[in-house]
Amino acid sequence: MNLSLKEKISYGLGAVGKDMVYMLSASYVLYYFQDILGVSAVAMGIILLVARIFDAFNDPIMGVIVAKTNTKWGRFRPWLMIGTVTNAVVLFLMFAAPPALDGQGLVAYAAITYILWGVTYTMMDIPYWSMIPAFTRSGKEREGLTTLARSCAGVGSALVTIFTMMIVHAIGGNNERMGFQWFALVIAVLFVVFITITCLTIKEKSTVNVESPSVGQMFKALITNDQAMTIVIAIVLINTSIYITSNLVIYFFKYDFGGTGWYNSYTLFNMFGGAVQILSMMVAYPLLRKKLTNVKIFYLTLGSAIIGYVTLFAIAFINMSSVYVLFIPGFFIFAANGVLQVLTTVFLANTVDYGELKNGRRDESVIFSMQTFVVKLASGVAAFIASICLSVNNLSKGDVTEAEQAIDFAKDVAASAKFGLRMTMTIIPVIGLFIAILVFAKKFILTEEKVQEIADQLHK
Repeated sequence: MNLSLKEKISYGLGAVGKDMVYMLSASYVLYYFQDILGVSAVAMGIILLVARIFDAFNDPIMGVIVAKTNTKWGRFRPWLMIGTVTNAVVLFLMFAAPPALDGQGLVAYAAITYILWGVTYTMMDIPYWSMIPAFTRSGKEREGLTTLARSCAGVGSALVTIFTMMIVHAIGGNNERMGFQWFALVIAVLFVVFITITCLTIKEKSTVNVESPSVGQMFKALITNDQAMTIVIAIVLINTSIYITSNLVIYFFKYDFGGTGWYNSYTLFNMFGGAVQILSMMVAYPLLRKKLTNVKIFYLTLGSAIIGYVTLFAIAFINMSSVYVLFIPGFFIFAANGVLQVLTTVFLANTVDYGELKNGRRDESVIFSMQTFVVKLASGVAAFIASICLSVNNLSKGDVTEAEQAIDFAKDVAASAKFGLRMTMTIIPVIGLFIAILVFAKKFILTEEKVQEIADQLHK
């Protein structure tokens, strides 16, 4: 029986909620603690990276726990709901640092809340994506739902990217600290509401009980599934490249592009980029899919991203008096990012069938736990690189006064610091994307013909 429209909408709403939460953390936690509260950039970089290393152990173990779960509500929904509620609470606490804290106390608070946020996000993200093979058929239905979910996730990410600074300044005025606190509360509440709708609507349709793997078996399954590992490496390289830019773009507008109303230009740029990203997932990808294979679309979008970064680097050295000039590279980068989010999930879902044929077991939770881990690993590596850039170039204002909010910070930034910022957010991503192309071209074999062949063999 095919999925109903109600089921598709409900699953998509869950993606909107969870990626609103993820984008708020991935794009603004460094800015919140480093630029607003004054925590050392290097300290924040270490915290974000160590948290991701911790997830190297936490995420796969969570995949095993999900696989071993057996309740009357199914295998996935209990953890999806528990993880959502706890993550929403931690998200609010993370952006509501007590004013009395400073120095080492503030560093400790940042470390504890961010690690807890990662743990609780894993609790809901792994079962969310692992559900796809459990209530869809292989092939077109799975690809269609994955595309829908990724598109909805892109909507959630775009909404936060577009409106965060606008709403933070609207709520908090010149007090960004309070603005972030109340904005985080709004996002947390919406997150719980959307996932609740998902849990009440979606039910697992597969009744097959798969033997739960041990941790040792799990790592063996991942290592022996060469296609899953290929996609994992590609995801790390691609997301690290993109997250470096997303972490630094707010500093680019504040300390390089400049102007007392820099956040208005920043919001306008993100509004354009968010629209492009959503349209690329919902319109451009389906149109391209009618003419091209997923593998060809993958190469096309990576090439688009590289063109965008090279153009951004060139434009940064001309007069940037108008934000509209930045729309040119932004179009190529955001469009590529939207399509790549869909493609990597489709590729990863196909490796589940490949692993079942090759290893004799179907490890949805294990495979998709790797997606959660590598995305967070990429954000941690990217944040660490960004923090080094901020520290070396001395880009930070700390918890500024109301009067200082009206100052054009870019006027006081050295030309060398601006150059270092531009290099980090453009050249390093280009290198990462080129490596991703080389790895994918050399290792990936799951063409559409191969996927169909595997499906036929499993059916027999």
